[in-house]
Amino acid sequence: MPLDNSRMQDEWLEADGLGGFASGTVGGVRTRRYHALLLSAMTPPTGRVVLVNGIEAWVEMASARHPLTSHRYAPDVIHPEGRQYVVEFQHEPWPHWTFVFPNAARIVQEILVRHDAHETLIRWSCDAPTGPMRLHVRPLLSGRDYHALHRENPSFGFDARLDGENVTWTPYAGLPAVTVLSNGTYRHAPDWYRNFLYRDEQARGLDCVEDLASPGDFTWDLSKSEAVLILRAEPPNGPRPAPTGSAVEHARQIVAGESARRSRFESPLARAADSYIVRRRDGRTIVAGYPWFTDWGRDAFIALRGLCIARGDLETAKEILVSWSGHVSEGMLPNRFPDGGEEPEYNSVDASLWYVVAVHEFLEAAASKRGIVHRAELRALRGAAEAIVEGYARGTRFGIRMNADGLLAAGAPGVQLTWMDAKIGDWVVTPRIGKPVEVQALWLNALQILARRVPKWHEVLQRARRAFAERFPCQDAASLYDVVDVDHTPGRFDASFRPNQILAVGGLPFALLEGQAARAIVDAVEARLLTPVGLRSLAPGEPGYRERYEGGVWERDSSYHQGTVWPWLMGPFVEAWLRVRGSTDEAKREAYTRFVEPIVQHLETAGLGHVSEIADADPPHTPRGCPFQAWSVGELIRMLKMTDHPPLKPGGTGRRGKSARVRQPVTGT
Repeated sequence: MPLDNSRMQDEWLEADGLGGFASGTVGGVRTRRYHALLLSAMTPPTGRVVLVNGIEAWVEMASARHPLTSHRYAPDVIHPEGRQYVVEFQHEPWPHWTFVFPNAARIVQEILVRHDAHETLIRWSCDAPTGPMRLHVRPLLSGRDYHALHRENPSFGFDARLDGENVTWTPYAGLPAVTVLSNGTYRHAPDWYRNFLYRDEQARGLDCVEDLASPGDFTWDLSKSEAVLILRAEPPNGPRPAPTGSAVEHARQIVAGESARRSRFESPLARAADSYIVRRRDGRTIVAGYPWFTDWGRDAFIALRGLCIARGDLETAKEILVSWSGHVSEGMLPNRFPDGGEEPEYNSVDASLWYVVAVHEFLEAAASKRGIVHRAELRALRGAAEAIVEGYARGTRFGIRMNADGLLAAGAPGVQLTWMDAKIGDWVVTPRIGKPVEVQALWLNALQILARRVPKWHEVLQRARRAFAERFPCQDAASLYDVVDVDHTPGRFDASFRPNQILAVGGLPFALLEGQAARAIVDAVEARLLTPVGLRSLAPGEPGYRERYEGGVWERDSSYHQGTVWPWLMGPFVEAWLRVRGSTDEAKREAYTRFVEPIVQHLETAGLGHVSEIADADPPHTPRGCPFQAWSVGELIRMLKMTDHPPLKPGGTGRRGKSARVRQPVTGT
């Protein structure tokens, strides 16, 4: 019986630890321009290029031909229908498909990306051969920036260079060559496959049609042996020595190495967390999300608390924080390293403050671990934190400065400095110029962290706390203003009901409110913003509220923070909810059941094993945005730890959906 159609659009991810990845859908139809089998970062973790988009595969048995792959072509035709034969799918420890054909023959297909390498292994085996079975595979190539699309043109380099079991093509000058190591027989037969249609790009109002080149095909007798196809790209520093063994031997080395590496993680959720940790030339960093984000400062420091610190992976946390410490400029850390290698972008008021918080939590966790932090590393971390607070107090870019009341003002026309950073042309959707509430929570936490070592910040901290308590509660005292001194105008308030206020109670080391005042905030946020998969970014009924995140660029960006649900915000909410209830065992059990378990269940939908970036504000809260988001996964791990629910036990990441027909993998851990 074919796999349930409701799961065909779910997506899988295989990350390489360098910023590159392979991804696709359970049903095999590529729905995004980012779905590919070999997508490599030439300047890790940026400079991503798509080299091998997919394959066309089929088997011939007793004069009958059956497809294994499926593609959507413009205007809207799916051909062939290989997905009709998929009866089982497993995304752990790497993607496996089981195909069953009318004659009862069973084929298992695996896709596996090797860590720290530009290599993707695809392997087919026949569980129950019923006679001769000829497998044919045509790679589909482009050679383009991962944000772009490819069209038929005379410049594509179809020429093949054969060397034993290796076949190499160089699609375009200046891009990596693509080498296929295979135990099959190669036949050179150049052709173009035209007008692939990417449904998700179409829904997003973007260009959505692409042509791909196929230099030739590979064939195997699958009834006699497994079929191996290893896709390889030249690394950024030049050609890599070819594998010394055969394709089958190299495939087994990849499988053995990845089985061992992945088995060292505590659970599938821990392995998912590791997908976001990637190399950068001066250390390691965190990719904000797949498929289109690179490493963003704000996302990295929020996500790191769950991906690394909560899991006890302090060495990785240290490496990332030390790596970023060298990028402080005028008291600010970059919010983004552009894909093209341009200068870092210093355009965030909160990223640097999240860094101070992350450093504090790392040092607290490392305090009992002798030898984790060396003196030079400690100086670098503390020096960066102090430089940030000093720079903000003096004043830096974009009007970021400490006022006489000790609070932090920030913002300039045309610039989006907070995490609510959507911008369309010159229009900043949520400018929030003045003194945003979560920025004050971060600033006061940073002051309190530094005041423990630098006495001069004590007085500033007390002054700022008094000002916050006097100025941020709304008249009804049941919520906090989102921004005070709007547009730097004293006494002007923005009372929009947003989730940012929850950070005054939870989500940071030190709460700004306690007792009944804190309880009132948490209760109000729960009543107006809570959904099963996160907090709304704006309460229903508020001016500008948007029920759905859909449509073209303008429609989506204008709704990004106008009601759209953000799963990462559930972490601060659960922490606040527990704080105001005393974090009793009973409260933890209730918090897990009501708030955490629905997100755990989300791990088996959309981006499999991961948590989506956003969801629609109104039911059914359809997942949107990046299906694989670092801070969403990180905050889930933090919530599991908060509620004393074993988050990292093997197999403990979620319920297995019956429609997925999950089974044990053929190989692996």
